[in-house]
Amino acid sequence: MSSRNDTSERITRRGFVRQSAATSFLVMAASTALGSAANSRIKAGAIGLGGRGRMIASMVRDHGGYEIAAVADYFPERARGVGRQFDVPDSHCFSGLSGYRDLIASGVEAVFLETPPYFFPQHAAAACDAGLHVYMAKPVAVDVPGCLAIDAAAQQAARKDRCFFVDYQMPTDPVNIEVRQRILDGGLGSLAYVQTYGYGGGFQDPPKTATIESRLQGLIWVNDVALGGDYIVNYDIHAVDAALWVIGDNPVAASGASRVCRPEPHGDARDVCSVVYEFDDGLVLNHAAVALPNTAPGALTCQVYGASAYAQLNYWGSAFLRGGPKEYEGGTVDNLYAAGAVRNIATFHDDIVKGRHDNPTVRRSVDGCLVTILGREAAARKDRMTLKELMAENKRLEVDLAGLTV
Repeated sequence: MSSRNDTSERITRRGFVRQSAATSFLVMAASTALGSAANSRIKAGAIGLGGRGRMIASMVRDHGGYEIAAVADYFPERARGVGRQFDVPDSHCFSGLSGYRDLIASGVEAVFLETPPYFFPQHAAAACDAGLHVYMAKPVAVDVPGCLAIDAAAQQAARKDRCFFVDYQMPTDPVNIEVRQRILDGGLGSLAYVQTYGYGGGFQDPPKTATIESRLQGLIWVNDVALGGDYIVNYDIHAVDAALWVIGDNPVAASGASRVCRPEPHGDARDVCSVVYEFDDGLVLNHAAVALPNTAPGALTCQVYGASAYAQLNYWGSAFLRGGPKEYEGGTVDNLYAAGAVRNIATFHDDIVKGRHDNPTVRRSVDGCLVTILGREAAARKDRMTLKELMAENKRLEVDLAGLTV
């Protein structure tokens, strides 16, 4: 776990798969900044080709330092269609549940994982076993065993001098970075209270069919806890991760409540929750979340309060520090859904080319996932639960894959 002193999307639910018009400019700017490193083309494979997966694959191609050499998706028509988009021959377009294995064995050097999070630990472990570099989306897993598996895979990657990178966007924004640094430099004094918000419009949740195949597309899987982790783990984690990034420690316990109240639910994910996290030194983090198709504005926000000043970090909107000795007007955080990924793809390439294998994003990403799982479990049970109890319980979530194409 990280120490307190470790310096270790504007996105609404309705706009989750939209790409910004500025993406191409950001890709070119990031590639230019890399200089000679961008000239080393790395053979990359993309696993998971939904909206975010296709966007990431486009950014990887446009970066200039990668070659999309193989693609994989459960659905064969999607794999072939995206393959044609990136000039990948049909022989390197893989599908079915085992498509990721064929891609890993196809000669790629790095994989980009964008499937439902339930599959991440299995796919990441296989890639690390094969000696590949790994870039993956958040959350890293849906349960404690999955988080531990990701941690073990990343350690294996480091031992093999391979890079393992988790794509969180808020810590890439210059304004958020400056706000956090001023907090660490004493801008708020002792932290008194932290508040995070995860507000959005939810995702479609149609009736279930004979198999889960229908749940593996259109972000429907976000409504199924075992596939997506629950809304607090899959969406709100951006704001909670920002809080942990600032605090530099993990909570010791959580309590709360949650419920399902979206119209005609079919999955078991809770779309409303309130969680209170307790830290060892007495600090309190209060997290509130709503994922409903109403007209309320979206938010992925972290507010940090000291005795005489307060600060805000954001996925979109304003970030600043007001009052105290480190006051900072800040600025607007915008387009992180695209801009953050562009920066991270560039950093991943630079890490590979320059042989940096310390993989600093992993520890915080695993911790953040565990903390949101703790919040999910405490809220679902309407009880207080400690992090130690969560780890000791070590509960594994299972998905029924019967009837799916292997």
